[in-house]
Amino acid sequence: MKKVDVLLGLQWGDEGKGKVVDVLTPGYDVVARFQGGPNAGHTLEFDGKKYILRSIPSGIFQGGKINVIGNGVVLDPILFKEEAVSLAESGYDVMNQLYISKKAHLIMPTHRILDAANESAKGTGKIGTTGKGIGPAYTDKISRNGLRVGDLLHDFDKKYAAAKLRHENMLRAMNYGYNIAELEREWFKALEYLKKFSFIDSEHVVNEFIQDDKSVLAEGAQGAMLDIDFGSYPFVTSSSTICAGCCSGLGIAPRNIGDVYGIFKAYCTRVGSGPFPTELHNEIGEEMCERGHEYGSVTGRKRRCGWIDLVALRYAIMINGVTKLIMMKSDVLDTFDKINACVAYRINGEEATKFPFEVTEIDVEPIYTEIDGWNTDMTKMKSENEFPEEFNAYLSFLEEELGIPIVIVSVGPDREQTITREEDQSNNPTFIS
Repeated sequence: MKKVDVLLGLQWGDEGKGKVVDVLTPGYDVVARFQGGPNAGHTLEFDGKKYILRSIPSGIFQGGKINVIGNGVVLDPILFKEEAVSLAESGYDVMNQLYISKKAHLIMPTHRILDAANESAKGTGKIGTTGKGIGPAYTDKISRNGLRVGDLLHDFDKKYAAAKLRHENMLRAMNYGYNIAELEREWFKALEYLKKFSFIDSEHVVNEFIQDDKSVLAEGAQGAMLDIDFGSYPFVTSSSTICAGCCSGLGIAPRNIGDVYGIFKAYCTRVGSGPFPTELHNEIGEEMCERGHEYGSVTGRKRRCGWIDLVALRYAIMINGVTKLIMMKSDVLDTFDKINACVAYRINGEEATKFPFEVTEIDVEPIYTEIDGWNTDMTKMKSENEFPEEFNAYLSFLEEELGIPIVIVSVGPDREQTITREEDQSNNPTFIS
């Protein structure tokens, strides 16, 4: 019986998970998304085209693969329809390749309005939500007031009316003005499109895949440092972004987890508010932003940029049980003479190597190790044999600091700009994608 491999981000999201899923999918029968909502855009580039996925698993581009939207996901019918129609127009068989869990929750029009109202009420303490209604949808889920995909098959109109009335009472109490008519019309039209897809009891189906010896890749959204429990709270997302979230978001037992692929950038980025100890407020940070095209694929928001943070990265590796690492956007650092890596924090005058409980209210000074840059264009390289000596030294430094092999290196946004490392210095098993 094969185990489920998990792929997730180890930083504050935007690590390049979509591209890696697309690259790995040929080795799997099934790709299943286990959490998150349409605020998480996975960008993929190949054959001269760029695609952005918000809810549909990134395995949809590989023909003949089964794709599952799991119960841990919150789904906006309007955005889902836009995404699915665009894929279908590009020639992808979305209708027959995609299955949706009956237990996935629906984002209602009033969830979007509540999101805006809640954020407005925070004033200067805004979290930086994308305004997609994801937080309120998860709130309803936890408070046992949510609407699920499966409800479309059982007395839906009555359930929707009750949920909408509840939200309207909340908005009235907040004295927040809104107009829902057009959004609601569009939402109901999108629901009719959604009904054309196969709704499944995903926990049964995924476990049957496992029993039938099918290989399953579980795809996460956002990043470990945005996890609702272990991220930089309260500047986090509303779901469990870590490996444990795969079990609850798909209904699989922990014993059925196999390899855990942790994805990280060669540097760090973050969108919106929240602590970012290694952020660079200078021309180096601006250069990273421009070279890395660090703008949100869904929101268009500019990402904050900084050096790699190994304190946070070691923490993310620990809580996820990462077995293999994948480094993205190595090429963004191609022009730097020197590269810094944060190996510890200085907090209240003392050195700390463990990620602290609170980062927002204390002064955290990063302690850096300086490494020689490689000053080489890596974007056209096809194998690790072409890597500059300085880049190999950077990889070795990271592997020694993190204790996990880096098995894949990305040197550009395209599917083809992905290099599998055949062997690492610590005699870890060869990885074949």
